[in-house]
Amino acid sequence: MSRLTGNRFVVPVLGVLLVVFAALLPRLDLSVPGVLPGATYTPGTLQILAYGFLIAALALSYHLIFGLAGMLSFGHALFFGAGAYGLAIVLRRLLPAELPAGVALLIAVLVTLVVAFVIASAVGALALRVTGISFAMVTLAFAQAMNVLVRRNTGGQTGGEEGVSVTSAMVPDVLIGVRNSANLYWIALAILVLVYLATVWIESSRVGHVAAAARENELRVRVLGLRPYTVRLFVFTAAGVLAAVAGMGMVLLQSGTTPRVTSADFTLTLLVIVVLGGVGYRWGAIVGGLVYTLLDKRLSDLASSDLIASLPAVLRIPLSEPIFILGSIFVLIVMFLPGGIAGIAHRVRSGGESSHAH
Repeated sequence: MSRLTGNRFVVPVLGVLLVVFAALLPRLDLSVPGVLPGATYTPGTLQILAYGFLIAALALSYHLIFGLAGMLSFGHALFFGAGAYGLAIVLRRLLPAELPAGVALLIAVLVTLVVAFVIASAVGALALRVTGISFAMVTLAFAQAMNVLVRRNTGGQTGGEEGVSVTSAMVPDVLIGVRNSANLYWIALAILVLVYLATVWIESSRVGHVAAAARENELRVRVLGLRPYTVRLFVFTAAGVLAAVAGMGMVLLQSGTTPRVTSADFTLTLLVIVVLGGVGYRWGAIVGGLVYTLLDKRLSDLASSDLIASLPAVLRIPLSEPIFILGSIFVLIVMFLPGGIAGIAHRVRSGGESSHAH
């Protein structure tokens, strides 16, 4: 009993220490050659890490739908896009120019959250009328509809293919310029922590337990007098709102957004990240998001390196494409590490506990 109690406290303490360490990185001079473009205090590194935090937060929100509730959605990018485009459009078009930047940003965030809640509730209410592949196709249809809408709105609210930008006049001074990269980094870290805590709360709640039970045996849940539809709608809506929060952080980090964030390809990227980290593991989604981001950023350098250029054509041509390298890594993980990165740690820990028991 004492060992179980100890393990229960070890994980939260380690989590807090990791967050504190991450928060101190902009003030530290740490380098990881071949992984980060420079020391941890440099703007380029902070930008990549902040991007990774937001992708990890988005992956966590997808984990709620796919990992917890067992719903395969091809349209989760819709909610990330709603947060990104929603915040940018409200700041650009719907608020008086004389409002102080800080007040305008706060109002825009609240309005975007309400819009994301309405969209997620409406999409979930319709999509959850069906299950399985039909559910996946319905969510894909909604995401594609939004993607077409933002792409075809040339010169309108969404800016068409060029996307929509946020100017320096729309946000507080502390979020503008290279000198404030650390502030944007801390915002991204705060969003990741917020989404993680919300995910833990949902999974630990009665709703989370019912959602997990319905994933395993829906008939048994119905026999007990519970309503899987209502529970799944709550989880779906909550995941959509959390994805929108990550989308708002991305707009602030990149000073705008493009139609790619609403595409089905982007949702498939989330699926890859969750599988890479380990389906069903919260921290797996975080690790998967960070690893994917770093690979995506650094594989371009590897693909164009002298080492690849010196290889025979049969190897040089495919390896000069970063997407080929990334896809190959994903295939190898699916084939040989079906539990993802988190699954490795889980097997090591389980083996250690078994050995201790014997």
